[in-house]
Amino acid sequence: MKLRISLLLALSVMLSACSSSPDEEISDAVLNDAEALYERAQRNIASGNFNTAQEILQQHATRYPFGPFAHQVQMDRIYVYYKIGDIEQALAEIDRFMQLNPNHPNLDYVMYMRGLVNHRADSNFVQEIVGIDRTDRDPSKAEEAFNDFASLIRRFPDSKYTADAQQRMVAIKSRLAQYELAVAEYYIKREAWLAAANRGRYIIENYADVPETEQALAIMAQAYDRLGLNELRDDALATLQTNFPNSDYL
Repeated sequence: MKLRISLLLALSVMLSACSSSPDEEISDAVLNDAEALYERAQRNIASGNFNTAQEILQQHATRYPFGPFAHQVQMDRIYVYYKIGDIEQALAEIDRFMQLNPNHPNLDYVMYMRGLVNHRADSNFVQEIVGIDRTDRDPSKAEEAFNDFASLIRRFPDSKYTADAQQRMVAIKSRLAQYELAVAEYYIKREAWLAAANRGRYIIENYADVPETEQALAIMAQAYDRLGLNELRDDALATLQTNFPNSDYL
């Protein structure tokens, strides 16, 4: 626990350094030059000064809403909002871009960022680093992220972001399965055996390729046993034996 607290303190210092920077005085010459202003924003992004970068990008969007950098500024703002953890603004910017530019050549990037933003909204790094179990929290943002990545893959199967999206979908499926397990365990404590069995079956039917299926099968076997459904119990145990022959649940 002491180590985790030390890590949190170090992390807070790092985040403070990344999220803030000294006030920048931008000359009129830079403000009146779209390219120079954009380059100033890029330098701040590269150095991790995301709040400052966002302020400069906002100035750019206000001064040059239809200029040659307009679309790139929008995409940069999406990225910066993501980096500073402003989920609401990031999603608003993404949805606006997708609505106004449905055929943009970088639409795959924007769709990928939508998945990343929703995936980040589902996580809580501080709670995870100190070991707080959050498997029973609302999975709606994880589901949105999964759907975002699935849409990207379906529409742009050859995108350079597709491989990473596929990997993230696997992790999200585990997250969703863990939520179902948490609910199933709640039902077990209340001896709501049918509800627990149904949650286990839902995992098997929808997330068959994740490790959580082992526990789901065990829950099904236990619940069916308590319900006196011996054939279903034996089927669950047989499937568990076949797929996880060394399972502790056996």
